[in-house]
Amino acid sequence: MNMNLYGHDDQWLMVDCGVTFRDADGGTSSGYHVQMPDPEFIAERRENLQGILLTHAHEDHIGAVAHLWPRLRCPVHATAFTAEMLRRKLVEHGLLNKVDITLVEPGDRQQLGVFDVEWVPNTHSIPNPCGLVIRTSAGSVFHTADWKLDPQPVVGHHYEPSIYKRIGDSDIQAMVCDSTCADKPGHSLSEGALFEGLHHHVSQAQGRVVVACFGSNIARLHTLSRVADATGRHLGLLGRSLINTAAAARACGLWPDGPTLVESDHLGYLPRETVLLVATGSQGEPRTALNRLSHDSFRDMALETGDTVIFSARTIPGNERAIESMIERLQARGIVVITPDHSSLPIHASGHPGVEELMQLYEWIRPNLLIPVHGEPEHLEAQTNLARSAGIDYQLNGRNGDLFMIGPTTSIRRSAVPVGRLGVGRNSLEKIAS
Repeated sequence: MNMNLYGHDDQWLMVDCGVTFRDADGGTSSGYHVQMPDPEFIAERRENLQGILLTHAHEDHIGAVAHLWPRLRCPVHATAFTAEMLRRKLVEHGLLNKVDITLVEPGDRQQLGVFDVEWVPNTHSIPNPCGLVIRTSAGSVFHTADWKLDPQPVVGHHYEPSIYKRIGDSDIQAMVCDSTCADKPGHSLSEGALFEGLHHHVSQAQGRVVVACFGSNIARLHTLSRVADATGRHLGLLGRSLINTAAAARACGLWPDGPTLVESDHLGYLPRETVLLVATGSQGEPRTALNRLSHDSFRDMALETGDTVIFSARTIPGNERAIESMIERLQARGIVVITPDHSSLPIHASGHPGVEELMQLYEWIRPNLLIPVHGEPEHLEAQTNLARSAGIDYQLNGRNGDLFMIGPTTSIRRSAVPVGRLGVGRNSLEKIAS
C-alpha cells in the first residue's frame, strides 16, 4: 500500500496512494479486507500538498485515491491508462467530476510548486508505468516506482537506456528503488518470452483451460489472446477486475485485435475443448472467480475432471496457505493444475528487477544515496547490501514513518512521523488498532 511523501521548502508531493487487501502477516485478523495508510500527517498540511503523482495503475499504487482524496483535495497527475483506471474508481465513489486529473505523457516535465518533476518511461507488468525524477534546489531524487528492464513488454512503451544515462549525467543525489526481487539473481524474464510455454500447455490440454493471472496484466492477456487464436479456442474473462481492466485498455487503445471475448453466461454452452478462460484469483482470494470455481460455486459454469488450471502468477508472500488449499480442492476433483514451479517452459514473468537489472540501473544513474523501498525487510536489506557492493556511497534502509534527509545533507530520523492504517468499514474509514 504505497504512499511516499517528498518535502522541500514547506511544500509536499505525494507519490502513489495505494491499498492492500490483507494484514502484513498475511492474515485478516483486523477484520478489514481493504486497508490503506493513514494520511493524517499530510492531511493536516494539505494546503501545502502540490499534488498526487501516480506512477502506474496497480491497486497498491492507486487504490486508496478515491477513499482518501476527500481528506487531501489536491490535483492528481497520471498517464492515460492509469488515469482511466482511476476514473472508474472515482465513479464508484461519486468523485469523477470533483477530482482534478492532469494527464501526462512519458517524458513530460512539469513544475509543481518548488518541485521540477520529470516522468520517466519504464517497464513493469502493467501498461505505461513511469518513474519520476524530482528536482529541487537542495537536491534531486530518482524514484523508480515498480520497474524492470523488459526488452519486449508486449504492450505499451519501452524503456530507453539513453534516458537513464542522461538522468545519471544530471547528478542524482538519491535513488529510491524497488526492492521486491533484490534477492533474486540474474535478469527478470520478458513478457514477450511467455507465448511458447502458455501455448504448449493450452495445446496439450484436453478440456477447458483456465489461466489464473493478475487482472491488471494486459500484456499477459495479449499473449493469451494469441494463444487462443493459435489453438482455436474461444477467449473469456472471469472476474470483475479483469473485465474492468480490459475495458480500460480498450478505451486507451491497448486491447488486442484478437478473438472476440465470450460473455460469461455463454461459456456453459460451448464444447469444453474450445474454451480458454482467464480468471482472477491467482492468490487464493476468497471472492475471486478461480476460488469460486474451486468450490464449484461459480454462477455461469463448473469445471470438470480433465479440465486444466494454469497459474501464470507468482505466489505473493503470505498467500501460500490460501493458494495451496485452492489447488488441493481443484486436484481432488480431477482437475490438472500447472504452476510456474512445475512447468518446463516459462509461463510467468515477474514485473520487478533481479540483481542484474539493479546493478545495471546503478551503473546508469550513479546516485550518491540508495534508499530501498517496496519489499519485505529481507528484500530491503538485500538491496542495501547490493548497493554497498556496487560502490554507492550511502544507503539508508528505513521503515514506515522514518524521515529521510536527502539534501543538502544525508541522514535519517527514525519514527519522525506517526503512521498507521485505515480500514474500509461499512460506512466510513476506520482506524485499525496497532
